[in-house]
Amino acid sequence: MGKFILNTDASKKVLHIELEGSFSQEDGLRSISAYQDTIASINTKDYDLDIDCKRLNVTAPEIVPLLEGCLAMFKKDEYKKVVLTLENNAILKMQLARLGRTVGLDNLEIVST
Repeated sequence: MGKFILNTDASKKVLHIELEGSFSQEDGLRSISAYQDTIASINTKDYDLDIDCKRLNVTAPEIVPLLEGCLAMFKKDEYKKVVLTLENNAILKMQLARLGRTVGLDNLEIVST
């Protein structure tokens, strides 16, 4: 089961998202709904998006289209910068980098810890 936590830091203009575990289709849809509720009150063009993926497992093939849709949504929301922080996980890093390129998320930065 995948978990997510969203926190908005209005003073620094950063939306923080923490992702953990393996996301099912339902988990993904719940996280998208929570994300949309959160950004309804902010101007995403003024914000950075910081996503902590250190506890996120590699995405199952059937969930990849949902993840790709999330990255496309982040592009549409026009954040100043999108940063994904990963544990040293080469497979997940390649997966996310490929999806970011696919949707044209040019301001995507992937950081390994």
